[in-house]
Amino acid sequence: MRQLLFLILVVFGSNVLYAQSLQKPVTDAYLVSRMVEKFHIQPRPLDDERSAAIFRELMTSLDEERIFFTQDDVKKLEAYRLQLDDEIKGRKSNFLQLLVTTYKQRLQQADTMLDNVSKTPFNFSLKEKYTVVEDTTYPANVTAMRTKMYKLVKYTVLYGITEYANLIIPGKLPSKKIIDSLEPSLRRKANITLKRSVKRILQSPQGLEFIIGNMYCSALAKTYDPHTTYFSLDAKENFESQLGKKPLEYGVTFTEDNDGHAQIDYLKPGSTAYKSGRLNQGDKIQSIQWEKKEPIDVADAEVKEVEQVLASSGGNSVNITVKKADGTTRQVTLQKERLEKEADEEEEEKVKSYILQGDRKIGFISLPAFYSDWEGTKGINGCANDVAKEIVKLKKENIEGLMIDLRYNGGGSLQEAIELSGIFIDGGPVAQLKTREPKAATLKDMVRGTIYDGPLLMLVNGFSASASELVAAVMQDYNRALIVGSPTYGKATSQIVLPIDTTINLENYNGKKDASSYIKLTTSKLFRINGTTAQANGVKPDVLLPDLTDASSEREVNEKYALPASTIDANKYYKPLAPLPVAAADGIAKKEMETSAYFKYVQQFIDYTKAGRVKKDISLFIEDYWNYRKYKDEQAGAIKKPKEEKAIYTVVKPAGQKQKQQDSELDAEWKDDLLNDAYVKVAYRVMAAMKQ
Repeated sequence: MRQLLFLILVVFGSNVLYAQSLQKPVTDAYLVSRMVEKFHIQPRPLDDERSAAIFRELMTSLDEERIFFTQDDVKKLEAYRLQLDDEIKGRKSNFLQLLVTTYKQRLQQADTMLDNVSKTPFNFSLKEKYTVVEDTTYPANVTAMRTKMYKLVKYTVLYGITEYANLIIPGKLPSKKIIDSLEPSLRRKANITLKRSVKRILQSPQGLEFIIGNMYCSALAKTYDPHTTYFSLDAKENFESQLGKKPLEYGVTFTEDNDGHAQIDYLKPGSTAYKSGRLNQGDKIQSIQWEKKEPIDVADAEVKEVEQVLASSGGNSVNITVKKADGTTRQVTLQKERLEKEADEEEEEKVKSYILQGDRKIGFISLPAFYSDWEGTKGINGCANDVAKEIVKLKKENIEGLMIDLRYNGGGSLQEAIELSGIFIDGGPVAQLKTREPKAATLKDMVRGTIYDGPLLMLVNGFSASASELVAAVMQDYNRALIVGSPTYGKATSQIVLPIDTTINLENYNGKKDASSYIKLTTSKLFRINGTTAQANGVKPDVLLPDLTDASSEREVNEKYALPASTIDANKYYKPLAPLPVAAADGIAKKEMETSAYFKYVQQFIDYTKAGRVKKDISLFIEDYWNYRKYKDEQAGAIKKPKEEKAIYTVVKPAGQKQKQQDSELDAEWKDDLLNDAYVKVAYRVMAAMKQ
């Protein structure tokens, strides 16, 4: 009787603890749904359809490879598939409690299974396959889960053996002697690497409940649209650092040693890592331990794995153990701090300008992101002002045209995009912003006059998004610049980051309220001044060039919950300039592409990459797998990046550029890239033919 009573108390007590630890995500999920209903530009109803979408997203984020959950687990969890809307509205945690219990149990089993699977050497003469069916379905039971784990570890080891063997004796099937010599160490490495990914979850700083709670709220937010995002405090900091705010960081970076394992590369002055006096360049990372958690063994981890562990949410203080050059070990506590960016970091992230000197003198400006002025200096440190300063320098050099590179620019500050557009047009509307109000608001360049009114060209590609697309669209609508490249990403919505608080008033919120969690919420749609939008379909360039990003499926239009494109009335007050010679420019570009080996290579790469996405069974029989690798290598080998073509211009810095000690190496890289950039060459040819 006492034992039964004790068991009841233990079970009841654990359920109470779960319920308490899950109360925050349960409350946050409810508040997220209310805030979406109140502020989102196009709120979707929280109903059975939304519930199914949340369930699908959450299960995928927790077990994308479908390794840990069994079909029986999924069956039990699916009882809530159409009830999550009711759970959220009622602030219930029944589903989350079941999910946490099940996931934790399976992760712990996986941890043990990996050890058992890796005890025995793998036999690669067996006719085994890791099938598409196994890869795309949950294992039927725990036994099937172990089988799937076995095949994944075996495949990892097989890949390593064929990779290393090809280095030892290129092109020859590895002998039994080579296999036997490589297999034990690769099996151990595969085991440790996979176990580390499991422990990263089980030993996370704030616990499994925190991780799953975050994923639950994130899944809910994501199903409204791809850019509505739930943020923990850490995630919000990371997001704002991308927009120019100083990030919280440990102040230590890593590089690979001769064995491919992580070692300390650099200690940032002012950081706890630097001030401890106990760490040095070349120290080998052995383990990472969060407060009151077990250490995570990272002795043979690659740099990416170490960075993933340190990036865990909720971890601002951590103990790391390192091995010194003399073999001794030391433990040091690191803390995240907001450190000043160093000169080379600032230089890499900011605007850069060069002069392309050939038949014509063309200015070139690279804009990596639409970073904001976080220091409150009225735009002085924003990207638009930085571009303006570079243009002034280039104009002193008597440039005959200007090229702005927005490729791979994922966007950022909307205000900076408006101000940048204003550099090139003489005041007037630049875009339209549609909120939930009936009438769209006009976004205007309020400053009369321009900083540059000469020939202008902008380079874009499939990773040019958001603010980049707004600027490209404005230049196209005004006939102010030729847009050259591949279609842009297709994001024409605007977001605001808010604390999780339904009492917020958007009209007077100053953006400074502290909270433990936040939401980035889509509150408006962006429309071009002609009434169309870049949403989903992107900005189509005037001069179309195939790009490596065309091989990627990462486009707004491919996102499951993307808001559809729509139209509104055109703004009647903007006055476009005279049409640009688009047909002539396109003719010049086509002529260049016909004779360019690089653009033929790009098209081959696109076709090869798309074909490679088709899932196929993977043979674990070494001879079959070797032949498959050989075939794939031959295919990849046939797609060779061509040799550099003859340069058609020289690259020099404007005379007004400040010369810094660290500039020389960075400049050499930039100049070399610009000399051999096929897109810049085509753009240069186009600009050289444009009339002044």
